[in-house]
Amino acid sequence: MTGPETLMALAVDHRSQFEEMAERCGADPGRIEDFKLLALRAAEQVADRREGFGALLDSRYGQKALDQSAGNGLWIGRPVEQPGSRPLEFESGPDVESELAKWPVQHVVKCLVFYHPDDPEDLRRLQEGKVLTLFNACRYTGHDLLLEVIAGKHGELGNDTVAKAMRRFYDLGVRPAWWKLEPLASDAAWEAVGSVISEFDLHCRGVVVLGLDAPMDALLESLRVAAGHDVVKGFAIGRTIFADVAERWLKGETDDAEAVEVMAARFGSFAESWMEYSHH
Repeated sequence: MTGPETLMALAVDHRSQFEEMAERCGADPGRIEDFKLLALRAAEQVADRREGFGALLDSRYGQKALDQSAGNGLWIGRPVEQPGSRPLEFESGPDVESELAKWPVQHVVKCLVFYHPDDPEDLRRLQEGKVLTLFNACRYTGHDLLLEVIAGKHGELGNDTVAKAMRRFYDLGVRPAWWKLEPLASDAAWEAVGSVISEFDLHCRGVVVLGLDAPMDALLESLRVAAGHDVVKGFAIGRTIFADVAERWLKGETDDAEAVEVMAARFGSFAESWMEYSHH
């Protein structure tokens, strides 16, 4: 496997959040596609053809952006989950392999699962089965998998919670190329994550930290803690960068150029901070 040493991604694969926003702003949902093109432009501007930058984009509202991203050098991840589903459902229906077979092989399959190791057993088994099905489909079609696990919405986050969840998936034989994890508050929690990965999969690219719509300062602090650990390779942040810009743009209070400029400035400052924290 080859791939970037660092991965700093602008996450704009949101679907339900954009639908809610368009409704709130009284905007035509058709415009979401055009906003995602602006977000892609902001990511391209920051990346400036350098390695280690990427974007998460969906097929529902991001297809134009996906088409435009071909050949621009960005790492691209694409979601397969039905937004908000728990137990996990695939957006394209149960036959996820047929869906992946249509995707360019360089696109990385992103799947978010709301999973806590203390979930009821039947829910856990259902979700584990879905993730295993997806991993096998990825292996068959030759795609890398980025598995995003969010545990904190459905239970306490102790120092070993996320590591325990990851161990479960490894025990099933799931080997994601990337993990996308919520910010962990303690060094001990990140150490636990690192040791699970090194125990099970030396080929794993590592972890990117997600943003959960946190305020910029809180997120920078989370990134600073994460950057102290070799297993963490970067971040995939979305709403903290685009949410208020998207809202203003959908209401017609800001234009394309300004929207791109603001998103690029924020994404760029996260990237600079990350590089500074991780001393790469």
